[in-house]
This record gives sequence, structure tokens and C-alpha cells, in this order.
Amino acid sequence: MTTAIIIIAVVAVAAVAAFFLLRGRTAGGRGLRGRFGPEYDRVVARHGGDTTAAEQELGERVKRHGHLDVRPLTEEARARYAARWASAQELFVESPERSLTEADALLADLSRERGFPGGEDFRDRTDAISVHHAAHVDGYRRVHAARRGDVSTEEMREALVEARGLFDVLLADGSSGHEHSNSHLVKGRGTS
Repeated sequence: MTTAIIIIAVVAVAAVAAFFLLRGRTAGGRGLRGRFGPEYDRVVARHGGDTTAAEQELGERVKRHGHLDVRPLTEEARARYAARWASAQELFVESPERSLTEADALLADLSRERGFPGGEDFRDRTDAISVHHAAHVDGYRRVHAARRGDVSTEEMREALVEARGLFDVLLADGSSGHEHSNSHLVKGRGTS
């Protein structure tokens, strides 16, 4: 009789532990999915649908870059970056490739000045940005990839418009805010 009670107690404790373990894992996935949004889906796809591997990668990003010391911009720096972005957009009419190259360099400079990783490692920089601005990091990736000009002019224009969202949040003092609109970005010249 005592052995049966002990076995039942052990099974009950194991069942409760398994329930909470699985519940915690599911909540962690929902938490990462909520935090990263489309970036979560992109990483899952890159891992061939393996959510465990994707969540491990995203969890590591949060550990590495979650406590970034984001530095404010001076008004002079903010004006300088705004002028550079306006020039990059104006350059699009003449040379979409050069426009995207300038936007790519500008986003690298701006993110570095705000406290994100610098250097030549684009992936490390975008990983860090994804922790804080997951909704906007893909625009940066699209500009970085499209600047080579192996996509249509319309795709380059769309990449620049999408990257504007990241520019806006990096330019703002807080973690969000869209002080500028995309409405004056010139439509593409057709396709290349």
C-alpha cells in the first residue's frame, strides 16, 4: 500500500513538473514571437522550421544585445542624419544603386552612434537591432542586399521606403516614433 502511494505521488509530481515545463516553453515561444514578430518567422524559416533552434538563437540575441546602452543624439547629429537621408532619397532618381549604398552606410553610422555594434559585421549589427527594433530591421537588410542593383528599380524603391522606418526610430529619442513620412520618396523609374 505504501509503495503504491509513493508511486502515485512520484507520477503526480512528474506530471505537474512536465505540465509547467511545457507551459513555460510555450510561453517563452509566444514571448519571443511577440517580441520579434516577422523576425521570429524569418529565423524559424532559416532554421528549416525548427522552432527550438530559432528560439535558442533569438534568446541568445536577447542575452547578447538586450541591455544595449542606447545613446541619445545631439540636435546637430539628428539634423546631419536627416539631411543625409534626404540626400540619399534625392539621389534615388539619378542612381538607385548609389542611393541605397548611401542609405546602407547612413544606417550603419546612425546605429553605431546610437550604441549598436559597429565594425564590419553586418549580421551582428542587424541581430542587435532586431532585439530593439524587430519590426524595422528587415528594411535595413533589404537595402543592404538591394544596393548591388541586382533587383528591379521598384524593389530598390520599396527597400528604401521600408528602411525609412528603421531610420525614423533610430533618429527619434525613444524606441519608436515616426517623425518623417515616406510620401516624398520618388517613385521608381520602372524596372532595371
